[in-house]
Amino acid sequence: MVRYLINRVLWTIPVLWLVATVTFFLMHTAPGGPWDARSGAAGRSLDPSLEASFNRQYGLDEPLIVQYFTYLQNSVTLNFGDSFVQQGQSVIEIIGDGFPYSARIGLLALVMALGIGIPVGILAAVKHNTMTDYASLFVTTVSYTLPDFVIAIFLLIVFSVHLDLVPILFTDWRSYILPAFALGTGSAAFIARLTRSSVLEAMRHDHVVTARAKGLSSRAVISRHVVRNGMIPVITIIGPAFAGLVTGTIIIERVFGIPGMGRLFIDSISTRDYPVIMGVTLFYSFFIILGNLMVDVAYVFADPRIRDSQG
Repeated sequence: MVRYLINRVLWTIPVLWLVATVTFFLMHTAPGGPWDARSGAAGRSLDPSLEASFNRQYGLDEPLIVQYFTYLQNSVTLNFGDSFVQQGQSVIEIIGDGFPYSARIGLLALVMALGIGIPVGILAAVKHNTMTDYASLFVTTVSYTLPDFVIAIFLLIVFSVHLDLVPILFTDWRSYILPAFALGTGSAAFIARLTRSSVLEAMRHDHVVTARAKGLSSRAVISRHVVRNGMIPVITIIGPAFAGLVTGTIIIERVFGIPGMGRLFIDSISTRDYPVIMGVTLFYSFFIILGNLMVDVAYVFADPRIRDSQG
Protein backbone atom coordinates (compact mmCIF):
# COMPACT_ATOMS: atom_id res chain seq x y z
CA MET A 1 0.00 0.00 0.00
CA VAL A 2 2.86 2.37 0.84
CA ARG A 3 4.45 1.71 -2.54
CA TYR A 4 1.12 2.41 -4.24
CA LEU A 5 0.77 5.77 -2.52
CA ILE A 6 4.39 6.72 -3.23
CA ASN A 7 3.88 5.97 -6.93
CA ARG A 8 0.78 8.17 -6.97
CA VAL A 9 2.67 11.02 -5.34
CA LEU A 10 5.59 10.71 -7.77
CA TRP A 11 3.18 10.92 -10.70
CA THR A 12 2.37 14.49 -9.69
CA ILE A 13 5.84 15.61 -10.83
CA PRO A 14 5.46 14.86 -14.58
CA VAL A 15 1.85 16.10 -14.50
CA LEU A 16 2.87 19.46 -13.04
CA TRP A 17 5.78 19.67 -15.48
CA LEU A 18 3.44 19.06 -18.43
CA VAL A 19 0.95 21.67 -17.17
CA ALA A 20 3.76 24.21 -16.67
CA THR A 21 5.21 23.53 -20.12
CA VAL A 22 1.92 23.80 -22.02
CA THR A 23 0.84 26.89 -20.10
CA PHE A 24 4.20 28.62 -20.56
CA PHE A 25 4.36 28.29 -24.33
CA LEU A 26 0.65 28.97 -24.90
CA MET A 27 0.92 32.07 -22.77
CA HIS A 28 3.86 33.45 -24.76
CA THR A 29 2.31 32.65 -28.15
CA ALA A 30 -0.98 34.40 -27.33
CA PRO A 31 -1.50 37.82 -28.97
CA GLY A 32 -0.46 40.84 -26.94
CA GLY A 33 2.22 41.38 -24.35
CA PRO A 34 2.61 42.25 -20.68
CA TRP A 35 3.29 45.93 -21.39
CA ASP A 36 0.29 46.60 -23.62
CA ALA A 37 -1.77 47.68 -20.61
CA ARG A 38 0.81 50.39 -19.88
CA SER A 39 0.62 51.89 -23.34
CA GLY A 40 -1.92 54.50 -22.32
CA ALA A 41 -4.52 55.67 -24.83
CA ALA A 42 -5.78 53.40 -27.56
CA GLY A 43 -3.40 53.17 -30.52
CA ARG A 44 -0.47 54.54 -28.56
CA SER A 45 2.49 52.20 -28.14
CA LEU A 46 4.91 52.06 -25.22
CA ASP A 47 8.22 53.85 -25.68
CA PRO A 48 10.70 51.27 -27.12
CA SER A 49 13.44 52.15 -24.65
CA LEU A 50 11.05 51.80 -21.71
CA GLU A 51 9.76 48.49 -23.06
CA ALA A 52 13.33 47.24 -23.47
CA SER A 53 14.04 48.27 -19.88
CA PHE A 54 11.02 46.31 -18.63
CA ASN A 55 12.08 43.27 -20.65
CA ARG A 56 15.60 43.34 -19.17
CA GLN A 57 14.22 43.77 -15.68
CA TYR A 58 12.01 40.69 -15.91
CA GLY A 59 14.24 38.59 -18.18
CA LEU A 60 11.91 38.79 -21.17
CA ASP A 61 14.79 39.80 -23.46
CA GLU A 62 16.21 36.27 -23.23
CA PRO A 63 15.33 33.61 -25.81
CA LEU A 64 12.07 31.85 -25.01
CA ILE A 65 13.72 28.50 -24.34
CA VAL A 66 16.09 30.16 -21.85
CA GLN A 67 13.13 31.80 -20.10
CA TYR A 68 11.44 28.39 -19.96
CA PHE A 69 14.32 26.58 -18.29
CA THR A 70 14.92 29.51 -15.95
CA TYR A 71 11.29 29.36 -14.87
CA LEU A 72 11.46 25.61 -14.28
CA GLN A 73 14.59 26.00 -12.21
CA ASN A 74 13.03 28.73 -10.07
CA SER A 75 9.74 26.82 -9.71
CA VAL A 76 11.52 23.91 -8.05
CA THR A 77 12.30 26.24 -5.13
CA LEU A 78 8.75 27.73 -5.26
CA ASN A 79 10.13 31.00 -6.63
CA PHE A 80 7.44 32.06 -9.09
CA GLY A 81 8.74 35.60 -9.44
CA ASP A 82 7.07 38.98 -8.97
CA SER A 83 3.94 40.29 -10.60
CA PHE A 84 4.34 42.54 -13.63
CA VAL A 85 1.28 44.58 -12.65
CA GLN A 86 1.27 44.60 -8.85
CA GLN A 87 4.72 46.04 -8.31
CA GLY A 88 6.63 44.79 -5.28
CA GLN A 89 4.41 41.75 -4.70
CA SER A 90 5.52 38.20 -5.34
CA VAL A 91 3.21 35.62 -6.89
CA ILE A 92 3.21 33.65 -3.63
CA GLU A 93 2.02 36.73 -1.71
CA ILE A 94 -0.71 37.44 -4.27
CA ILE A 95 -1.96 33.85 -4.15
CA GLY A 96 -1.83 33.96 -0.36
CA ASP A 97 -4.08 37.02 -0.39
CA GLY A 98 -6.66 35.62 -2.81
CA PHE A 99 -6.82 31.94 -1.89
CA PRO A 100 -8.58 32.34 1.51
CA TYR A 101 -11.60 33.93 -0.21
CA SER A 102 -11.85 31.10 -2.75
CA ALA A 103 -11.29 28.47 -0.06
CA ARG A 104 -14.11 29.84 2.11
CA ILE A 105 -16.52 29.86 -0.83
CA GLY A 106 -15.45 26.36 -1.86
CA LEU A 107 -15.77 25.00 1.68
CA LEU A 108 -19.22 26.53 2.16
CA ALA A 109 -20.30 25.22 -1.24
CA LEU A 110 -19.06 21.72 -0.34
CA VAL A 111 -20.88 21.75 3.01
CA MET A 112 -24.05 22.89 1.24
CA ALA A 113 -23.64 20.27 -1.49
CA LEU A 114 -23.18 17.45 1.03
CA GLY A 115 -25.89 18.74 3.36
CA ILE A 116 -28.44 18.87 0.55
CA GLY A 117 -27.24 16.17 -1.85
CA ILE A 118 -26.85 13.25 0.57
CA PRO A 119 -30.28 13.52 2.27
CA VAL A 120 -32.03 14.09 -1.06
CA GLY A 121 -30.25 11.11 -2.60
CA ILE A 122 -31.10 8.82 0.32
CA LEU A 123 -34.74 9.96 0.30
CA ALA A 124 -35.01 9.41 -3.46
CA ALA A 125 -33.57 5.89 -3.11
CA VAL A 126 -35.87 4.97 -0.22
CA LYS A 127 -38.86 6.37 -2.14
CA HIS A 128 -37.78 4.69 -5.36
CA ASN A 129 -40.27 4.97 -8.26
CA THR A 130 -42.54 7.34 -6.38
CA MET A 131 -43.39 10.99 -6.97
CA THR A 132 -40.68 11.96 -4.47
CA ASP A 133 -38.09 10.09 -6.52
CA TYR A 134 -39.28 11.56 -9.81
CA ALA A 135 -39.38 15.09 -8.39
CA SER A 136 -35.84 14.79 -7.02
CA LEU A 137 -34.58 13.48 -10.36
CA PHE A 138 -36.20 16.38 -12.19
CA VAL A 139 -34.84 19.04 -9.82
CA THR A 140 -31.33 17.57 -9.72
CA THR A 141 -31.20 17.25 -13.50
CA VAL A 142 -32.21 20.88 -13.99
CA SER A 143 -29.81 22.07 -11.27
CA TYR A 144 -26.92 20.11 -12.73
CA THR A 145 -27.43 21.39 -16.28
CA LEU A 146 -27.82 25.08 -15.38
CA PRO A 147 -24.52 27.01 -15.62
CA ASP A 148 -23.18 28.45 -12.37
CA PHE A 149 -23.21 32.03 -13.62
CA VAL A 150 -26.90 31.80 -14.59
CA ILE A 151 -27.76 30.68 -11.06
CA ALA A 152 -25.51 33.42 -9.67
CA ILE A 153 -27.21 36.19 -11.66
CA PHE A 154 -30.66 34.86 -10.71
CA LEU A 155 -29.71 34.83 -7.01
CA LEU A 156 -28.35 38.37 -7.24
CA ILE A 157 -31.53 39.67 -8.84
CA VAL A 158 -33.84 37.98 -6.33
CA PHE A 159 -31.99 38.24 -3.00
CA SER A 160 -29.88 41.36 -3.51
CA VAL A 161 -31.90 43.60 -5.82
CA HIS A 162 -35.54 42.74 -5.02
CA LEU A 163 -35.41 41.40 -1.46
CA ASP A 164 -32.31 43.34 -0.34
CA LEU A 165 -31.27 40.50 2.00
CA VAL A 166 -27.68 40.20 0.83
CA PRO A 167 -25.37 43.06 -0.26
CA ILE A 168 -24.64 43.26 -3.97
CA LEU A 169 -20.99 44.17 -3.45
CA PHE A 170 -18.56 42.10 -1.40
CA THR A 171 -18.64 43.61 2.09
CA ASP A 172 -19.02 41.09 4.92
CA TRP A 173 -19.70 37.42 5.73
CA ARG A 174 -23.13 37.59 4.08
CA SER A 175 -21.39 38.10 0.75
CA TYR A 176 -20.25 34.46 0.82
CA ILE A 177 -23.77 32.99 0.96
CA LEU A 178 -24.95 33.51 -2.61
CA PRO A 179 -21.62 32.59 -4.28
CA ALA A 180 -21.43 29.38 -2.24
CA PHE A 181 -25.01 28.49 -3.11
CA ALA A 182 -24.51 29.25 -6.82
CA LEU A 183 -21.31 27.21 -6.89
CA GLY A 184 -22.61 24.31 -4.83
CA THR A 185 -25.93 23.79 -6.62
CA GLY A 186 -24.47 21.67 -9.40
CA SER A 187 -22.36 19.64 -6.97
CA ALA A 188 -25.37 19.06 -4.73
CA ALA A 189 -27.31 17.72 -7.71
CA PHE A 190 -24.45 15.43 -8.71
CA ILE A 191 -24.01 14.14 -5.14
CA ALA A 192 -27.76 13.52 -4.85
CA ARG A 193 -27.81 11.43 -8.02
CA LEU A 194 -24.65 9.56 -6.99
CA THR A 195 -26.06 8.89 -3.51
CA ARG A 196 -29.35 7.67 -4.97
CA SER A 197 -27.69 5.17 -7.30
CA SER A 198 -25.24 3.98 -4.61
CA VAL A 199 -27.97 3.48 -2.01
CA LEU A 200 -30.18 1.67 -4.51
CA GLU A 201 -27.32 -0.69 -5.32
CA ALA A 202 -26.57 -1.24 -1.62
CA MET A 203 -30.24 -2.08 -0.96
CA ARG A 204 -29.93 -5.07 -3.30
CA HIS A 205 -26.97 -6.63 -1.47
CA ASP A 206 -27.46 -10.05 0.11
CA HIS A 207 -26.70 -8.90 3.66
CA VAL A 208 -29.40 -6.22 3.38
CA VAL A 209 -31.95 -8.77 2.20
CA THR A 210 -30.90 -11.02 5.10
CA ALA A 211 -31.29 -8.18 7.59
CA ARG A 212 -34.81 -7.50 6.34
CA ALA A 213 -35.62 -11.21 6.58
CA LYS A 214 -34.53 -11.21 10.22
CA GLY A 215 -37.21 -8.66 11.00
CA LEU A 216 -35.16 -5.48 11.35
CA SER A 217 -37.12 -2.32 10.77
CA SER A 218 -36.63 -0.40 7.55
CA ARG A 219 -35.04 2.51 9.43
CA ALA A 220 -32.52 0.18 11.10
CA VAL A 221 -31.65 -1.52 7.83
CA ILE A 222 -31.17 1.80 6.04
CA SER A 223 -29.06 3.40 8.79
CA ARG A 224 -26.93 0.39 9.74
CA HIS A 225 -26.37 -1.39 6.46
CA VAL A 226 -27.48 0.55 3.41
CA VAL A 227 -26.19 4.07 4.12
CA ARG A 228 -22.81 2.88 5.40
CA ASN A 229 -22.04 0.96 2.21
CA GLY A 230 -23.74 3.43 -0.07
CA MET A 231 -21.64 6.33 1.16
CA ILE A 232 -18.31 4.89 -0.02
CA PRO A 233 -18.57 6.41 -3.55
CA VAL A 234 -19.64 9.74 -2.04
CA ILE A 235 -16.73 9.79 0.42
CA THR A 236 -14.24 9.19 -2.36
CA ILE A 237 -15.38 12.25 -4.36
CA ILE A 238 -15.16 14.72 -1.47
CA GLY A 239 -11.50 15.50 -2.21
CA PRO A 240 -11.84 16.29 -5.92
CA ALA A 241 -15.22 17.92 -5.26
CA PHE A 242 -13.64 20.44 -2.91
CA ALA A 243 -10.76 21.00 -5.35
CA GLY A 244 -13.24 21.50 -8.17
CA LEU A 245 -15.33 23.94 -6.16
CA VAL A 246 -12.31 26.03 -5.15
CA THR A 247 -10.91 26.12 -8.67
CA GLY A 248 -14.36 26.62 -10.19
CA THR A 249 -14.91 30.05 -8.65
CA ILE A 250 -13.43 31.94 -11.60
CA ILE A 251 -16.70 33.22 -13.08
CA ILE A 252 -18.58 33.25 -9.77
CA GLU A 253 -16.04 35.56 -8.14
CA ARG A 254 -16.22 37.87 -11.12
CA VAL A 255 -20.01 38.06 -10.89
CA PHE A 256 -20.02 38.83 -7.16
CA GLY A 257 -16.87 41.00 -7.13
CA ILE A 258 -14.97 38.77 -4.68
CA PRO A 259 -11.17 39.31 -4.65
CA GLY A 260 -10.34 35.62 -4.79
CA MET A 261 -8.25 33.38 -7.01
CA GLY A 262 -10.77 33.31 -9.83
CA ARG A 263 -10.90 37.07 -10.21
CA LEU A 264 -7.12 37.18 -9.87
CA PHE A 265 -6.72 34.65 -12.68
CA ILE A 266 -8.98 36.56 -15.09
CA ASP A 267 -7.26 39.87 -14.32
CA SER A 268 -3.81 38.34 -14.83
CA ILE A 269 -4.84 36.98 -18.24
CA SER A 270 -6.27 40.31 -19.39
CA THR A 271 -3.08 42.15 -18.36
CA ARG A 272 -0.71 39.37 -19.56
CA ASP A 273 0.80 39.12 -16.09
CA TYR A 274 2.89 36.05 -16.95
CA PRO A 275 4.18 35.16 -13.47
CA VAL A 276 0.69 35.32 -11.93
CA ILE A 277 -0.84 33.28 -14.78
CA MET A 278 1.78 30.56 -14.32
CA GLY A 279 1.57 30.62 -10.53
CA VAL A 280 -2.23 30.40 -10.38
CA THR A 281 -2.36 27.69 -13.05
CA LEU A 282 0.20 25.54 -11.23
CA PHE A 283 -1.54 26.15 -7.92
CA TYR A 284 -4.89 25.10 -9.39
CA SER A 285 -3.27 22.03 -10.96
CA PHE A 286 -1.64 21.02 -7.69
CA PHE A 287 -4.95 21.44 -5.87
CA ILE A 288 -6.77 19.23 -8.37
CA ILE A 289 -4.00 16.61 -8.22
CA LEU A 290 -4.20 16.69 -4.43
CA GLY A 291 -7.94 16.08 -4.61
CA ASN A 292 -7.43 13.09 -6.90
CA LEU A 293 -4.72 11.78 -4.58
CA MET A 294 -7.18 11.98 -1.70
CA VAL A 295 -9.55 9.83 -3.75
CA ASP A 296 -6.86 7.19 -4.21
CA VAL A 297 -6.12 7.19 -0.48
CA ALA A 298 -9.83 7.01 0.34
CA TYR A 299 -10.30 4.06 -2.01
CA VAL A 300 -7.40 2.21 -0.40
CA PHE A 301 -8.85 2.59 3.10
CA ALA A 302 -12.51 2.26 2.14
CA ASP A 303 -12.22 -0.81 -0.06
CA PRO A 304 -10.11 -3.69 1.34
CA ARG A 305 -9.96 -5.30 -2.11
CA ILE A 306 -7.84 -2.42 -3.43
CA ARG A 307 -5.63 -2.48 -0.33
CA ASP A 308 -5.03 -6.22 -0.73
CA SER A 309 -4.32 -5.93 -4.45
CA GLN A 310 -1.67 -3.28 -3.79
CA GLY A 311 0.04 -5.37 -1.17
